[in-house]
Order: sequence, then structure tokens, then C-alpha cells
Amino acid sequence: MVVEDGSGPVDQRAEYLALKEPMAEDPGGEGGDVEAEMVAPAVGSEDSAGPTTQTSPQSWKWSVIYLCVYGFMASIKPGEPFITPNLLSHEKNFTSEQPYLTLGFHHQVTNEINPVLSYSYTAALVPVFLLTDFLRYKPVLVLQGFSHVAIWLLMLLGNSLLHMQLMEVCYGVTMAARVAYSSYIFSLVPPGLYQRVASYSRSTVLLGVFASSVLGQVCVSWAGVSYATLSVISLGFVSFALLLSLCLPWPKRSMFFNRTQQRQHRLRELVAVDDGTKDRLTNSSSQPYAQAERDSINPREGKPATASGSPSPWHLCTLSWRESVFVQMLMEVRGVVRVPNLRLWCLWWVFNSTGYYLVLFYVHVLWNKVYPATENKHVYNGAVEAVSTLLGAMTSFLAGFVKIRWNLWSELVIGVITALQAGLLLLMGSTNNIWVCYVAYAFFRGFYQFLVPIAIFQIASSLTKELCALVFGINTFLGTIVKTTITLIVADKRGLGLDVHAQFLVYFFYFALLTVVYIVGAIVVITRHYRDQSRGRESSDLATPTELSPTVAAEAHCDVETLSNGKTTSA
Repeated sequence: MVVEDGSGPVDQRAEYLALKEPMAEDPGGEGGDVEAEMVAPAVGSEDSAGPTTQTSPQSWKWSVIYLCVYGFMASIKPGEPFITPNLLSHEKNFTSEQPYLTLGFHHQVTNEINPVLSYSYTAALVPVFLLTDFLRYKPVLVLQGFSHVAIWLLMLLGNSLLHMQLMEVCYGVTMAARVAYSSYIFSLVPPGLYQRVASYSRSTVLLGVFASSVLGQVCVSWAGVSYATLSVISLGFVSFALLLSLCLPWPKRSMFFNRTQQRQHRLRELVAVDDGTKDRLTNSSSQPYAQAERDSINPREGKPATASGSPSPWHLCTLSWRESVFVQMLMEVRGVVRVPNLRLWCLWWVFNSTGYYLVLFYVHVLWNKVYPATENKHVYNGAVEAVSTLLGAMTSFLAGFVKIRWNLWSELVIGVITALQAGLLLLMGSTNNIWVCYVAYAFFRGFYQFLVPIAIFQIASSLTKELCALVFGINTFLGTIVKTTITLIVADKRGLGLDVHAQFLVYFFYFALLTVVYIVGAIVVITRHYRDQSRGRESSDLATPTELSPTVAAEAHCDVETLSNGKTTSA
């Protein structure tokens, strides 16, 4: 990240440089490793000395507990793993294939209902992301609660294709609104506790998803509950979560649009410094009267003219926008793509996440086609989702203990895991054994969840919290664009309108192509590394004296590399 050496006020540049300090590697002060959880915006570091640090420990503890309870309850939707079986059952009767022009037959769920989810999520992502910060989180959580209620009301009462498409629109809004929950919790605690509370919030959500899947499977397989009754149970839980969201405290600050009063006072000081600099330049000029005449004609240029001598609203607004974190971070994003390791993991986030969510959106349709169960109790979607969630949580945990030189081996690790995922997709798309599909799906999710915390740390550890949040937001948005494009071409009836087996074949080729790219990149990086290392040893042997102290020799031949846990190791 490079700052232009301009002629502006020194204090102004110093404040901006302070905003660019990287995240502390041990915020808790206990010597622990950092596992940054930055899937959503965190609160800016500038406000770390604001009201949050003055909040009593008991106050923020109860707020965090309440928010975690809300996150757990909002995740309890036992009917969610059975939405697709419900649509394909005799209760909803979206099973028949419909003729469509010259393209033969298309499936309503695969080619007309499911694609709406990708479109609505893409349309809602950016507005919800900005409104989350502008409205300070709580209203977006309430909106998410109403969307959840609308989903299950439509699942319970809706019977037409339009109703189900509207249900998918609401589902897309809830997915986009997840950023509010992930970022809300950071407004409740001091910066030193970000790592701890992030783990609390994520753990409660994963626990809620696991409990929801188990509850849904128990209701269907053991209690013989119908899909309609399961929708009623889900509606009850999300309605209770909506009531909890209405009682959430409303934060007084956020990251981009709502700064503290300290920020506003600082802006006024910057205005004074800025104006003082311009006055000195004007007084040293040979045309003071011409400058005064220009200022009187256009007060927006030069020192603002007000009766009280205070800065004009236009001047304050202009400086506020120019010095806003959001604008500065947008300018800094250009530097991120120039760092090879950051660029690699950002590309992984965009393209591999795209394939991952495409599989999640359509895998239930595949299961129903591989094994069209005649009885609801033989549908094991809930159990498979519970096991895959648990496996994903375990692999995410284990990823924190992997200690390798990521600058050297990242491409190879990503390439191998992507190749394994491609093989699993080929297996799912070609087998007629439903249990093979279940096991392959669980491992597919586990491999993805293994790389998620590594990607988060690799991206977040070298960026400010504000820039990190913006980078993840851009990555997510680009991923949704790619996902929507693939959905429109492959799944939508206006595109190819492929059936689910053909879609999984496309997804296999997609991951296979990514594998080739990663492996080629790994070969280039590893070859270049050892070639440069050998050249460095040759030059070192030529330039090194015959006698060298042990300390200096050790430093000369020690290639220090940062590990995923923030520590270092030698090559």
C-alpha cells in the first residue's frame, strides 16, 4: 500500500497512515495465534478508543450472549434441508417436466425456481452491504427476520410457481443480510476481544445449523412429521428469532458511514489545518488580491467564507468524503491485487466459492433424482447436512494447526484440494448410489471449509480491518456475479436449461479447469523459488569471506517465512 507524497497537511497524512496500521497479531495479549474471522465488516480501528472501550464488562458480555442466542435461534429452521424434497413431493407437486420451445423439457425446480435464488442474492448483496453499515446493523437484522418469516409462510401457504420464486427472492435477501449478524457483534466489544467474540458468534451459528438439521431429520424419520408441519415448526422458530431481533440494542457507530463525534471534531481540525495551509500559500503569492477575488466569486475554492469564520457545510462535506474510510479503502484496493499471495487467495475466494455454492444449491435435486424416496422418512437430507456441518467445523478447526510456508505452497495445496473436489463432483454426478452421494457431498464441504479459515487469515493478516472488510465484500460480490452468470447459462430455462446430472458434469469441468490453473501456478512458483534460491547461494558463496561468524552466517542463510499462525520459521 503506497501513499502519495503530496503537499497536503502533515496531520492529515498522519491520520490516514494511522488508519492503515495492520491488525495486531495478538489482540488478546496472551501470546495466542490470530485466526481472524473477517467474513463481514468489523468496526474501524479509529473508534477503538471511543464509547465501546468505556462500556462495562458486564454490559458487553450480556449483549454478546443475547446476540449469540439470537444467532442460534435464527439458525433453527428444521425444514430447510427438506425444502427441495418438499417442492418435489406430492404436497407441492412441482415434479412434472414442462415443454419449453425447442429445448425439449425442463424441470420447474431446477430450471425455474432455484435460479431465482442466485439472481436475488446478487441483486440484494451490495444494497444490503451498504445499508448494514449506514443503518447500523439492527434494521437489517430485523429485515432478515421478516424475510425468514415470509419464506416459511410461502412454503406453508404457497402453491404456485410464482409463490416459490418469491420465496427464493426472500431467501436471497436473508443470505445477503447475514453480513449484518457477522459485523454487528464487533460493535459491542473492544478491539482486543474481536477474535474471541467472532469465534463465539460463528460457533453458535454452526451449532444452530447442526441442531436444526438433527431436529428436522428426527421429525421426518422418527416422528413421521409431514413437510407442512415441518414448515409450521420452522415458522415458529424464525418468528421467535424476529422478536429477539426487535429487542437487540442499536449500536451508535459503524465502520464507514457512522463515525463517532471524535471523528467529526477531527474533521473540523483537518479543515482548519487545510485552510491554514492554503492561507499561507496565498499570503506568499504575488497575487493576494486576485486570490481574494476568486474566493469571493467561488467560495468552494480556497478558504470557505462564512460570517462566523467556521468552515462552510460544503467544505466540511467535501473533506469528510475525501477523508472517509470508504473512499480511502477503495483507493487502497488497487494495491491488494499487486501482492501475489493476496491475489491468489482472493481469486480462490471468488471462483471456488462460486462452485461451492452452485453445488449446495442443486445437490438436493440431485439426491432426489438418484433416490426418489416414496416415503418422507427415507429422506436423509437433515442427517447429511448435520454430518457435513460437523465435518466442516472439524476441518476448519484443524486448519488452524497447519504450519507450512504458504507463500511457497499455497498454489499446490489449493490445486490438490480443488482436484479432490472435482473428483467428488464427478462421483456424485455419475453414481446411482445415494449413500455414495451423501459421503462425497460431506467430504466436498469439508475440503472447502478447511481452506476458508486459511484464506481468511492470509487475506486479513496483512490488511487493516476496514480494507479487509471491503476486500471480502468485493470478493463476495464478484463471486455472486460469476455464480449468476453460470446459473443463467447452465441452469436457467432461458439458457441451456440442463438437467441436474448434466449440471454436475459442468461443475466437474469447472473445478478441473481451476485445478489445472492452480497446478500450473504452483509449478511456476516452486520452480522460480528454488531457482532463485540456488542463484542466491551461488552469489552468497562468491561474496562471503572465508571466515564468517556463526551468527552472521545463520542470518545470511535463514529464509524466514511467515506461517499461518503469525509466527515464523526458517527454510
